[in-house]
Amino acid sequence: MNQPTSSGHAMPPGNIPSHGRDAMHDDPMHEHQGSLRGYLTGFVLAAILTVIPFWLVMGNVIANKQLLILIILALAIVQIFVHIVYFLHLDTRSEAGWNMMAFIFTAVLVIIVLGASIWVMYNENANMMPMSPQYQQQHPISHRPTGNQPPQ
Repeated sequence: MNQPTSSGHAMPPGNIPSHGRDAMHDDPMHEHQGSLRGYLTGFVLAAILTVIPFWLVMGNVIANKQLLILIILALAIVQIFVHIVYFLHLDTRSEAGWNMMAFIFTAVLVIIVLGASIWVMYNENANMMPMSPQYQQQHPISHRPTGNQPPQ
């Protein structure tokens, strides 16, 4: 009869734990690759990738706002990968690559949903009918004249 392991899974026959250790520790499908050195490396990299954008913004290092935003986004993407590798331990070796494939599939779906939402909202805003003058007179708070237009 199969004996359950400490994780509750039944072991196949003939796979009896040796030397008092659980058979799951010898299974490459369930190995945990975290170490103190790995966690400290991930922490230091994440801290550096947090401090650099803070310094760029607070020190007014880059005057061009678009370039600053692109640099901050690039550093954020690098930080996401640092978290994925050092803290979530997602790579092509864990679970025979299925964890990474599931993560990539999820990321693609999130990008599609966010991109489509932004596209729909932009098109709704661009194609919205202008407000009539009667509406503007009835609701003066919703329409405030800009500096280029005289008040009505």
